[in-house]
Amino acid sequence: MTERTAGRIPAPDPDDNRRQVLYWRLLARLFDPEEQATLESASLAVVEDIGLPAALLDPGASVDSVVQRHPELAAEFDGLMAPEPEEDGTRDRAAEVRRAALASKVLLNVFASHSGTVTAEQLARWQSDAGWLERALGCRPGELRGGRGGMNRAGAGGGVSPTGTGVGGPTPDLGRLIPEIGPELGSIEAGLVKRMHLREVLADPQLAARLTPSMSLIEQLLRDKNNLSGVALANAKALIRRYVDEVTEVLRTQVEKATVGELDRSVPPKRVFRNLDLDRTIWKNLTNWDPEEERLYVDRLYYRHTSRKTTPQRLIVVVDQSGSMVDSMVNCTILASIFAGLPKVDVHLIAYDTQALDLTPWAHDPFETLLRTELGGGTDGTVAMALAQPKIVEPRNTVVVWISDFYEWRTHELFESMAAIHRSGAKFIPVGSVTSSGRGSVNPWFREKFKDLGTPVISGHIKKLVHELKAFLT
Repeated sequence: MTERTAGRIPAPDPDDNRRQVLYWRLLARLFDPEEQATLESASLAVVEDIGLPAALLDPGASVDSVVQRHPELAAEFDGLMAPEPEEDGTRDRAAEVRRAALASKVLLNVFASHSGTVTAEQLARWQSDAGWLERALGCRPGELRGGRGGMNRAGAGGGVSPTGTGVGGPTPDLGRLIPEIGPELGSIEAGLVKRMHLREVLADPQLAARLTPSMSLIEQLLRDKNNLSGVALANAKALIRRYVDEVTEVLRTQVEKATVGELDRSVPPKRVFRNLDLDRTIWKNLTNWDPEEERLYVDRLYYRHTSRKTTPQRLIVVVDQSGSMVDSMVNCTILASIFAGLPKVDVHLIAYDTQALDLTPWAHDPFETLLRTELGGGTDGTVAMALAQPKIVEPRNTVVVWISDFYEWRTHELFESMAAIHRSGAKFIPVGSVTSSGRGSVNPWFREKFKDLGTPVISGHIKKLVHELKAFLT
């Protein structure tokens, strides 16, 4: 007779109880910063019982400080919340308790709300803790916040097991949850930046040096740059330059990995030794083999083709610099500069809100371009169109990329001019967002119109735009 048939309830598993204690403490601290003495003492007993340091329960300790004192824990945070499932389908409850303690630490540090002014040191600490959370989810630090590169995850793009066991047993599909976590992290970071006395921080070189460049920080710097001077302005420019260089490196790698043009066999290969096609040379001269002397007499050398067919192309990038498109503005100025460095690509860059600005002279330098932008204001794409249309000299060799949420004032007038560009033979690419997270709303009216025109809106990861442009320009 079993316990169930006898009417008795099986005894709860001790490890399940320990894990629940840790999660109850996590929830309590997330919703109420005041300590719950019973939960705190019970959690301390659990942590010490499983051999983990009590510093994991200290809300004032960063993950960096814990790992610095206990370096053996660093490897446990990597992929912590995306573990591989057990091959036999069983659960390792003891391991789940350990993961619960570590996960509670990083989640509490990132999502626990704090009020008041934020210092540069506090922002830097939060960004570091957010990086540990991203590592725990199987990503690179900074990846989910949409600032530094493409996804590298299985299911949502390498590292996350979408059907694995989470920190407390079976979890929802992490591949679906991760895209939601990224924007939330970005929102928290933006809120922290807004609560900083940024001008005071920038005026102090030591405090400014503690800042970690992020999209939220760059947005604030670009908005406030006209109010800065002296040391503060110099530090702001240095932060913008650092961020631009980091993102440029990531995007340049993506461009280089994209497909390139076909070999142009109409161009004779260069007759140099490094281009010598030895196998083909031997094959073509086999008829000159002398069996008596056992020698091959070569009367013609063959070389490999290395030149690629490149037609001069004109790339016109028009980007909305209104308040809702800051992320796109930063990414697109950097992307334009990368394509400006490609051979035979003539890049033109236009930014607009209610007025348009031709940034083409600085298109090769995204840092200088961003310093000349004026973020915010309304949106009137017709003023940008007035600058863009005269640049379309050879439609068949021209691609126009228009980045906006398309919430426009002169809706019909703007769309008709865009349709005219498409009918002229130029390639017109409407883009709803050029961010790492892919978030961004698009005016439904424009979305349907572009779909009917045969030029659907690209809305999503910046890699999509890189692929489209590289396919056309090379």
